[in-house]
Amino acid sequence: MLTRRDFTRLFALSGSAALLPPRAWTLDDFDVTTEALPARRGAPDEKYWEAVRARYLLPREVIFLNAANLCPSPLPVVESLHASTMGYERNPSPSVRSGLMRDGREAARSLLASMLGVTPEEVVITRNTSEANNFVSSGLQLGPGDEVIVFSDNHPTNLTAWREKGRRFGFTVTTLQHVVPHPGAEYYLDLFAKAITPRTRLIGFTHLTSNSGDLFPAKEICAMARARGVLTLLDGAQTFGALDVNLGEIRPDFYSGSAHKWPCGPKECGVLFVNREVHDRIWPSVIGVYPGAVGISQKLEGMGQRDDARLVAYAESIRFREAIGRTVIEDRLRELSGYLIRELKKIDGVEVYTDPAPDRSANLVVFRPGALDPRRFATALATNEGVVATVRAGQDRPGLRVSPHVYNTMAEMEKLVAATRKYVAGER
Repeated sequence: MLTRRDFTRLFALSGSAALLPPRAWTLDDFDVTTEALPARRGAPDEKYWEAVRARYLLPREVIFLNAANLCPSPLPVVESLHASTMGYERNPSPSVRSGLMRDGREAARSLLASMLGVTPEEVVITRNTSEANNFVSSGLQLGPGDEVIVFSDNHPTNLTAWREKGRRFGFTVTTLQHVVPHPGAEYYLDLFAKAITPRTRLIGFTHLTSNSGDLFPAKEICAMARARGVLTLLDGAQTFGALDVNLGEIRPDFYSGSAHKWPCGPKECGVLFVNREVHDRIWPSVIGVYPGAVGISQKLEGMGQRDDARLVAYAESIRFREAIGRTVIEDRLRELSGYLIRELKKIDGVEVYTDPAPDRSANLVVFRPGALDPRRFATALATNEGVVATVRAGQDRPGLRVSPHVYNTMAEMEKLVAATRKYVAGER
């Protein structure tokens, strides 16, 4: 387990305690170990997931349910980032810098390609999903007479960005509306198919929306669009690192994701997949030096000097995830979210917006806590129960978003349900 010396060293470099409620954390507040993950035989049990949690710098009493926004990194990633940064600062010579940039980045690229079921030549290492999406919207040759179809629940970088560039370059942006509750895959496939016109050049949509937890039929939409000569940009911010995403099967033209969310990687690292069939259709948004070594990265990744230590840590985050297993992680997230959906639905007054069907949801749960004000409810959960979640404000689906991950236990889900039942019943 974590020694006092380890505690002092790791928390000095991570700054984790500063993100938590204002109190003095001590070694006794943590169940953290620096040892490697234990070998697993067969399906993982709760003891195994407790061991996974012990690789994160999370205090025992804090239930962190905000993976959809930002995740902590496991100890191997934190230590990799620290070690590479220290080595870099001790010897920032060109040979060290070029070695870190080349070897660290290409190792991460190969791991990303394997993880996503594609080739390294199709992978661009970006800083986040936002940058990846903008590489597409700024890189395609679009103008008057062209049309882009987007989805109303898209992130601003796959919605507002298209509208802004449409105003600048003269192409049209058509927005299709998200429907709650989830009307089913066939509804959305038909919606996008009917919206396509001879002018349509691209469909930009989200794989899984952070506003309701709805999962969309990505493979079917991409196949339909491809058959009609229309490109697809699939925003994977909420599926990259969470689900076992195989882009070789889904076959979008572009796919984007961030390391700081579900992959639990270093901040300011992301990914853009560019199908090899469309490499000649996208222009670089940044023209500089130090591009990637292979394929489309040679064209789109010339961003100049980067934080090379993060690229080394990026690779380590993928190794940590792969050690657990892609399908194991997806199954766990579905187990935790499925439990929350079932149990929250049993509480009088609670409205769960997220559909429980496995083809309509996966790893996020959004619900309205009865007549309680969502902000006050979230504050009470954080202050009194140690639960960190996200408020969904506004008139459209106001409530709370909870997004559990591999560092959460079933006991924590039970505690959230019990706390919700208590507050909705007016016991606190």
